[in-house]
Amino acid sequence: MKEILDIYSDYLLSSFGQTTATGLSKLLSGELSHDQITRRIGKEKLTAKSWWQIVKPFVRQIESEEGVLIFDDSISEKPYSDENEIVSWHWDHSQNRSIKGINFLTALYHSQEVSLPVTFEIIEKTEWYIDKKTGQEKRRSPTTKNEHLRTMLRQCVKNKLMFRYVLADSWFASAENMRLVKEELEKEFILAIKSNRNVALSLADKLQGQYQKISDLGLPENEPIVVYLEKVPFPLLLFRQVFTNEDGSIGIRYLVSSDLALTADRLATIFKKRWKVEEYHRSLKQNASLRNSPTRTEKTQTNHFVASLWAFVKLEMLKTKMKKNHYQLKELLYISAVKTALDELRRLAPVLSTTITY
Repeated sequence: MKEILDIYSDYLLSSFGQTTATGLSKLLSGELSHDQITRRIGKEKLTAKSWWQIVKPFVRQIESEEGVLIFDDSISEKPYSDENEIVSWHWDHSQNRSIKGINFLTALYHSQEVSLPVTFEIIEKTEWYIDKKTGQEKRRSPTTKNEHLRTMLRQCVKNKLMFRYVLADSWFASAENMRLVKEELEKEFILAIKSNRNVALSLADKLQGQYQKISDLGLPENEPIVVYLEKVPFPLLLFRQVFTNEDGSIGIRYLVSSDLALTADRLATIFKKRWKVEEYHRSLKQNASLRNSPTRTEKTQTNHFVASLWAFVKLEMLKTKMKKNHYQLKELLYISAVKTALDELRRLAPVLSTTITY
């Protein structure tokens, strides 16, 4: 399986359009037929466990005690694929609408300027239920994303992955997740948190149940304060961050950290690394052909996803050696492909110049 995965991931990197078993067979000059490629890719369903065995040697090269583990989910759109347990309808917060596709959660490890996906979970909606508002039958997953995150975190620690901080957005800022990271795993976290969460300004206030909404505190910018969150037994550092969006508008973000020793600058610097997961999502879709596959079964769709992860890792490791980002590397491949096509066209020039008479 690893051999065909290696060949297939190279194909995903080399492609600039739809990726198919037929297309790969043609590139291999018939060395492997369409049926052979399809059988090998669909032979066994790849899992997070098998992925760790693939990526582990690369992780060991770059890991450090100051590494961070970033969690986030994304959706690979598949509007024309038949619905099944992994191709389903999911709410996309960035687009504020439901879209059809594969929803996946990733633990992205970042250390020494290298980002590698170390484990993943594809959300499987295996249960049917009746929506009370619409009366329509819909799918849902029996396991929440936060439950998946906790399982993935425990597995990363079991795999002896070195990291200090867990980073995530407000979706994953539950009290249960915080307690797992700090108390059970003995790690630290920096999480975005919604402004409507309740906090106490002292332990005495917490014991008396005197909480205030974060938005009502009037926190100054870049001056962390110690607070106590409901259902979290240890103190947290609360930080108000003001930033400028790409469109020029001003945004406000609240962060909480279990590491009370962090300065404002250090806290902001570490959390900025969370952006690496956005870069990962974008490159996975645009450079590693995640969206460009017509695979139809859950097994081949999952294996195509893993092949895209492998393609991303190849780009990430090439990036460190060639000092070029993913898009520059992809452009090199594109220019090489166009040059080969141009050379072939020039070779055919005598044929093109022949005058055909009737």
